[in-house]
Amino acid sequence: MGKRLTEHLTSEYLAAANRLRPDRERRRVVAYVESYDDVFFWRSVLDEFESDKLTFEVMLPSKTNLGKGKKNVLANQLGNQLGESLIACVDADYDYLMQGQTPLSKEIIENPFVFHTYVYAIENYQCYSRGLHEVCVMATLNDKEIVNLEAFMTEFSTIVWPLFVWNVWVYRYDCYSRFTLMDFAGLITLSNINPYHPERSLEQLRRTVNRKIAWMQQHYPQGKKTYKPLREELLALGLKPEDTYLYIQGHAVFENVVLPLLTPICTQLRKEREAEIRRNAVHSQQRQNELSCYQHRQSPIDQMLRKSTKFRLSEPYQRLREDLRKFIDNL
Repeated sequence: MGKRLTEHLTSEYLAAANRLRPDRERRRVVAYVESYDDVFFWRSVLDEFESDKLTFEVMLPSKTNLGKGKKNVLANQLGNQLGESLIACVDADYDYLMQGQTPLSKEIIENPFVFHTYVYAIENYQCYSRGLHEVCVMATLNDKEIVNLEAFMTEFSTIVWPLFVWNVWVYRYDCYSRFTLMDFAGLITLSNINPYHPERSLEQLRRTVNRKIAWMQQHYPQGKKTYKPLREELLALGLKPEDTYLYIQGHAVFENVVLPLLTPICTQLRKEREAEIRRNAVHSQQRQNELSCYQHRQSPIDQMLRKSTKFRLSEPYQRLREDLRKFIDNL
């Protein structure tokens, strides 16, 4: 019986367990998350709200199988088991943008014990534009700015915004099979970026996006009546064209946009730093030692992206914080 109880925790069960603890012990709230990768992110989010009276424990929904994902977190009527002692913390995906048009979307936006990222996924936060220069510095130990990365991501987002609205549109109107998330990710993929002429990649992207928009307009003429209202609804939800990258599939932004952008920049920054070492070394032994030391201290770009915390400055994250604050204030 004990095993079955711990496999299927409910808020009521956890609340009863809290009442049995000595008064000096903190109240425990369990937070279910979607995957192992989410544990650290949500741990860092919830840590801000811990006190001498409250603590959180972040875990996957099951200790007996490897099931992951939002559907697993909210499966089997779990939404009815959530409460003040058991919450769910999930990626928003497109479910937030669906605004209750599907059962999963309805659960996410209406259940007061389900908290979501507002942006598509945690990867989008890791790619927050105001933190990208810092990521390059951490990866290369070179503070030179070759590309204004905030401006680049703003321009990228503004270019893809109209096509992003079309991608949400096909999911809203259940005709996504001809323009899937994977299709969209393929169209906005960046490659062969010249760090000294990044505008060339953006112009190529603009041409690709415009061709696809023309195709969508031709094949979905019904969008003439529904596209603009959807666009206005997304804007009312807090989306901004210049921040579109925050709401695109997170893995696609991380792997297809930001890594291809940062990789040539970091390569160039490392080359320049190594050239500086060679130029300033007094003798060959010093040059070898300094180069070896520098190369040893470099870090992989993807790891530095995952360590970035600048996303805490973003508007979507502030909305998430406010949701959690209201929840805690009502405990």
